[in-house]
Amino acid sequence: MRSAVILALFMALTGVSTVVPRQGVHAQESAEIPPLPRPRPDRSAGQPDVATPAESTAATEAISAFADIPQPVTLTAMIVEGGAPIQDGVIWRVFESEPSPDGEMALVTKSDEGTASVELRPGEYLVHLAYGRAQLSETLSVVPGQNSHNFILDAGALRLNSEVSGEIPISPGLLTFEIYTEGTEANRTMVAEAVSANEIVTLTAGTYHVVSHFGSINAVVRADLRVEPGQLTDATLYHHASEISLKLVSEEGGEAIADVEWTIKTEDGTTVFSERGAFPATVLAEGEYLVLASVGGQVYNRDLQVQPGGATQIEILTSAF
Repeated sequence: MRSAVILALFMALTGVSTVVPRQGVHAQESAEIPPLPRPRPDRSAGQPDVATPAESTAATEAISAFADIPQPVTLTAMIVEGGAPIQDGVIWRVFESEPSPDGEMALVTKSDEGTASVELRPGEYLVHLAYGRAQLSETLSVVPGQNSHNFILDAGALRLNSEVSGEIPISPGLLTFEIYTEGTEANRTMVAEAVSANEIVTLTAGTYHVVSHFGSINAVVRADLRVEPGQLTDATLYHHASEISLKLVSEEGGEAIADVEWTIKTEDGTTVFSERGAFPATVLAEGEYLVLASVGGQVYNRDLQVQPGGATQIEILTSAF
């Protein structure tokens, strides 16, 4: 019965008719034979040539129902073409291919397995995967049966560090980095912020604009760096700056006076540092500054020239006033 239904559906869709010759009769190999009338189906054989309306409807419903059955889908990711599948650290998100009326794409499923095994109904989807800060979005077609798709991130990694000019090391605790997309300042997009020194950041291959902050005031260095697929790029940026510490004393090398209000100004009068304490420390870019120390209603000051180098202690003598 099933074979007859399938045959009938095929005939109905293609418009092809079948002629069943009577037993013992052979068609002649001649183009001159006029068309023969289509024989009536042999009901006695118990195999009808044409499906009944009920059978046709049942077959159509079966096919439609199959399209709503979730199918197994396996998703894997590689950093580069031909590389080993990523085992962990991947976040998979599968969205409907068409946005909703509000413009958002509905999330269908999510997985944080290196190789994701999900079930999706046949159709079109958008798959987004993230590995570190490397990201990729691709369409996915799901068909009846087993589905598998491998995604190539084409990613690399970046490890950043900074030193003072002259290869003077900087304490990692005083360094932070920001990573932006390439382009003009108005068109850049931040990719990663508050990146620590020597932290490995996974990125999609490409060129990035990197900003290094030494301290929190004005020691800033910028550079454009290229990340190659499948490679770790090590980069060191050099600062023209110095770490300084301050103390107010009554004599050289004397004990620091407590509860001092400190202010540091640039040559144009801009205040870049303000803190109360006996022994504050900060980082300043190379240049000319004015240091003010206020205590007990008295203000003491000193001109300061910062040059690239190691940590430096600055004393202001009260006896000089």
